[in-house]
Amino acid sequence: MPSVLPDGEPVPEDGALPASALVGAGERPLGFYLHVPYCATRCGYCDFNTYTATELRSSGGVLASRDNYAATLADEVRLARKVLGDDPRPVRTVFVGGGTPTLLAAADLVRMLDAVREEFGLAEDAEVTTEANPESVDPAYLAELRAGGFNRISFGMQSARRHVLKVLDRTHTPGRPEACVAEARAAGFDHVNLDLIYGTPGESDEDWRASLEAAVGAGPDHVSAYALIVEEGTGLARRIRRGEVPMTDDDVHADRYLIAEEMLSAAGFDWYEVSNWATSEAGRCLHNELYWRGADWWGTGPGAHSHVGGVRWWNVKHPGAYAAALAAGRSPGAGRELLPAEDRRVERILLELRLREGCPLELLKPAGRAAAGRAVADGLLAPEAYGRGRAVLTLRGRLLADAVVRDLVD
Repeated sequence: MPSVLPDGEPVPEDGALPASALVGAGERPLGFYLHVPYCATRCGYCDFNTYTATELRSSGGVLASRDNYAATLADEVRLARKVLGDDPRPVRTVFVGGGTPTLLAAADLVRMLDAVREEFGLAEDAEVTTEANPESVDPAYLAELRAGGFNRISFGMQSARRHVLKVLDRTHTPGRPEACVAEARAAGFDHVNLDLIYGTPGESDEDWRASLEAAVGAGPDHVSAYALIVEEGTGLARRIRRGEVPMTDDDVHADRYLIAEEMLSAAGFDWYEVSNWATSEAGRCLHNELYWRGADWWGTGPGAHSHVGGVRWWNVKHPGAYAAALAAGRSPGAGRELLPAEDRRVERILLELRLREGCPLELLKPAGRAAAGRAVADGLLAPEAYGRGRAVLTLRGRLLADAVVRDLVD
């Protein structure tokens, strides 16, 4: 099971926010994250708040059924409308994630989007994304999503090599994600992303190059590439502990990252966040940029996190408990925290430094500015940007991003 939720103060039953959270709201973009917690099987590396049919049956909760999930989630969207009151902002981004959203019928995903549209309205150029499992969509499904208002889709490819997919417990067939890109383009999707993972036990440099080559050749305008993180409590962690599969190290991850930068840049992709590349400004994931820039978003669904005006909260984890709370007219929130100004400053540095534009040096305290100067001398921050008052990671700095952040905020 995924890790436990953080501690925090109770969320009021009506979900009301402190008045301070809505001050200046009209100046901040608003996004919605719609979480679908269902998966056909659990991948060995996954630590997300997801549930298979067997796990839900064992909970004994009828309300946890996938059949009525779209209607239940729409109830939380209506709760959000009550909490945010007369907030005039149309929603800038909607992102349906999971889990495997495409285990639900396409009509259900459209119904969830319609709830946001009806309660808040969508900006004229709103970005509307869903994640998708390559084996759970077909051309008709994709066409129905596009007709319902989705204009961006993200396919979980992970690797082009069968043996790598097997270690990750991914069930799709090599080549299927690339075919999905063509099907999504044919359905009229404006933007298509492929998610890749590097550093899987047993993966070679040749395997990784083959995966990048296949991803680029499929014709997406966005690629995400993440180093495999082995989370405690996952099936993969247990296999590594038993010695069934080896574990790669940080040097291997660094080599794979450099390969990704080399191949993606050569194919016309530019990095705009440490783990994300796009072929144009329009191809960037605007929803994730809301997170990275500290904007407002409401996360609906079991275990989903939200942030509005410096208040962060999270929902109960189990789909049954989530549905029961909404059926009783209560917020499904499990806890929340009001972020102090210092915490918000540190989070801005941590998140904005990962972006191509970097973060302003004015966010740094004197010790952090001194550390930034040393990072420039060490080749970790770009000297030109530093001269303009910004901390921007170099390629070497991207490899050591976590260490650079620690130095800047200490």
